[in-house]
Amino acid sequence: MVAGSAVARERRRAAAVFLAPLLGALALVALWPLARTIWFSFTDARLDDLEPASFVGFENYAFLVTDPDWWRAVSNTVVFTVASVAIETVLGIVIALVLNVRMRGRGLMRAAMLIPWAIPTVVSAQLWAWMLHDQLGVINAGLLSLGIIGAPIAWTAEPGLVLGAIIAVDVWKATPFMALLVLAALQMLPGELYEAAEVDGLGPVGAFWRITLPLIWPALLVAILFRSLDALRVFDLIYVLAGSGRATASMSVYAREQLVDFQDVGMGSAASTLLFLTIAVLAAALLTLGRVSLAGDEEAG
Repeated sequence: MVAGSAVARERRRAAAVFLAPLLGALALVALWPLARTIWFSFTDARLDDLEPASFVGFENYAFLVTDPDWWRAVSNTVVFTVASVAIETVLGIVIALVLNVRMRGRGLMRAAMLIPWAIPTVVSAQLWAWMLHDQLGVINAGLLSLGIIGAPIAWTAEPGLVLGAIIAVDVWKATPFMALLVLAALQMLPGELYEAAEVDGLGPVGAFWRITLPLIWPALLVAILFRSLDALRVFDLIYVLAGSGRATASMSVYAREQLVDFQDVGMGSAASTLLFLTIAVLAAALLTLGRVSLAGDEEAG
C-alpha cells in the first residue's frame, strides 16, 4: 500500500515537471494577453493618445450595455452560431453515415470532402464574394438561366439576405469538419451491435436512434463545442463578405471596429472581454451537459 502511494506521488511529480514548460508557454501566449485585455477594459486607453491610461471602472461596460449596436452584434453572433452549427451538425451526421458505408470511391469522396475545410477562411470568403456578386457572380447567372429569379440579387448587400448568405458559406466550409469527427466516431462502433439489432428486427432508423446516436454522442458533443466556440468568435468570414456593416457585424467585428477604426482600446477590450466570457460560459455549459448526459447513460446502463 505504501509502495503504491509512493509510485503515485512520483508519477504526479513527473507529470508536474513535464507540464511546467507547457503551462509556462500557455501563460505567456494566452493568460498574459488575456489579463492585459481585461485590465484595459477598465481604462480609457486609446491608440491616438500618448497620455497614460486612467482607470474608469465599469464605464466601458456600462456603455456597451446601453449601446444598440453592441446588442445587434450579439444578436447577429447568436443567430449565426445557432443556425450554422445546427445545420452543420445535421449535414455532418448525414454525410458521415453515407461515407461510413462500404462502396467504391469512398476514399476519394473523403478526400474531396475535406477541400472546403482545407481552404483558408479568407480565401473561401473572397471566392464566395465573387460568386455571390450581383452582376458578375455565377450564382446569379445560374439562377437567371434557370428562370428562378428575374433580376440579379445583391446577396451580400441586401439586409434581409446577407446574414443567410454568410451562414450558407460557413456551412459549406465547416460541415466537413463535423462530418470528419462523426465519421471517426462511427468507425469505432462495433459491428456486432448492428448484427444483433438486425436479428431483433430493428430497422436502420431505429438502429440510428437507439444505437448510433447514443454511442457517438460524446464525439458529437466535442464537435458541437469546437464549432460553437469557433462560430462565436467569427470575424474573417463576415468581414470579407459584408465588411463592418451594422446589419451583419458580429461581436468580433464590433470589437475590431472599436480598436482599429475608433482606436478606443478600452472599449474594444471591454467588448473582447465580454466575448471571452460568453465563450467561456458556453464551453462550461456544454461540458456540463456532456458530463450529465454521460452520467445518466451510465446509470441507465
